[in-house]
Amino acid sequence: MNILRIFRFIIISALSLVAVISCKTTQTAFDPKDLSYLYNPIKNTVNPRYNITNLTDDKSVLSVKFFASELFFSEANPQGVPTASMSITIKLFNINQGMSLIDTANLIANIVKEKGKQEYIYNIPLRVNNGIEYVAEVKILDRLRSLIMQAFVPFNTLSYTNRYNFLARGYFQENPLFNPVVRADEYVDLVYLRKPVDSLFISYYKPFRLIPDPPAMVLPEKAIDYGPDTTVALPYSDTLAMMFPKKGIYMCSVDRKINEGFAFFNFGVTYPGMNTPEVMIEPLAYLATENEMNEMRSAPRPKVALDEFWIKCGGNVERSRELIRIYYTRVLYSNFYFTSYKEGWRTERGMIYIIYGPPDKVYKNPEGESWGYRKSVLKSSWGTRYKVKEEYLYFNFKKKKSIYSDNDYFISRSEILVSYWAQAINSWRKGIVFRLDNPAI
Repeated sequence: MNILRIFRFIIISALSLVAVISCKTTQTAFDPKDLSYLYNPIKNTVNPRYNITNLTDDKSVLSVKFFASELFFSEANPQGVPTASMSITIKLFNINQGMSLIDTANLIANIVKEKGKQEYIYNIPLRVNNGIEYVAEVKILDRLRSLIMQAFVPFNTLSYTNRYNFLARGYFQENPLFNPVVRADEYVDLVYLRKPVDSLFISYYKPFRLIPDPPAMVLPEKAIDYGPDTTVALPYSDTLAMMFPKKGIYMCSVDRKINEGFAFFNFGVTYPGMNTPEVMIEPLAYLATENEMNEMRSAPRPKVALDEFWIKCGGNVERSRELIRIYYTRVLYSNFYFTSYKEGWRTERGMIYIIYGPPDKVYKNPEGESWGYRKSVLKSSWGTRYKVKEEYLYFNFKKKKSIYSDNDYFISRSEILVSYWAQAINSWRKGIVFRLDNPAI
């Protein structure tokens, strides 16, 4: 069984998106507060990127990036040229004052298609004050397809030296970088926006390699508890070419004594995909025992050991292929949605996403987000009438303040009474993709 060929098929096949869901759907009433489409690639075809920088004491800028491949261009306009139309509405809330509304902004982006252009970026100014934590609620309407996207973008003006005071750019084209993940051969530069400085201090931290414990285990969150291996000082310039060839975390600060700044992450040449057996073995830590993991890691032929593990789970080649396709597609999307200072699949949200699948309900607020998974539908009858009752298993994730990333969340384990984790793992090990609402499980 060519397991790498199967995974390459995942990336290019539209069927792989269906496989992420992999089971039946149930008609439910529309819930306007439900944001589950954000983590469902079938429901969410447009994935803008967001970035916020603090330019002055009273002005920050929210940047929105659209990918050309995700936009719908139509020539049905007076000019007769391919144009996409996106309406961007922003509400800025002060978290410190009980989510009071501070500012609003609106922009109609009529995006004319340009040959060879892959990205379109729009910058929207916001009025701010010093020493405040904010969240920007962004709603985007695709006016041609009537699609709505929503995001909550947190930032703060608490410090002149945190990540929001830097602008990361590609070195050669000076294009803004919305993603702090870099490759070994990628040159970047970092612009400090607040005041003149002489030096930039770069601290290197080893990669974070731990994975979270099962959700119902009331144990401390696994996080970085070690200091940097090395710190080097470079003469600061807004055109300083930097490259980070070694896997790990790089914290860039403007003062050696300050433990905050802008962090870059190098997760290796295969990230975000799974292109070698050695890399594909690691996410199996959620399914495999410690002995099985050690045997696969030390096997003289890792690909054979990986194939044998999945065939043992699936029972035959065809079922094993389906398990591989679904499992690693979820790993891929976990990396896309949940990466912080560690790969998305290593995060607690990534763990839940891989094993349980995309959530059926997602509710967000400035403190975190809640995921709901639909249980088997309960039907009760009274005469000739039936009443359908829906129940959900919820996982609550709390947003963590981190110097490394603003996409860091941990699961609230004290709120979980029953997680069905053992049942879920047992289902996967028997060759059945786990679904909480599948009565056959």
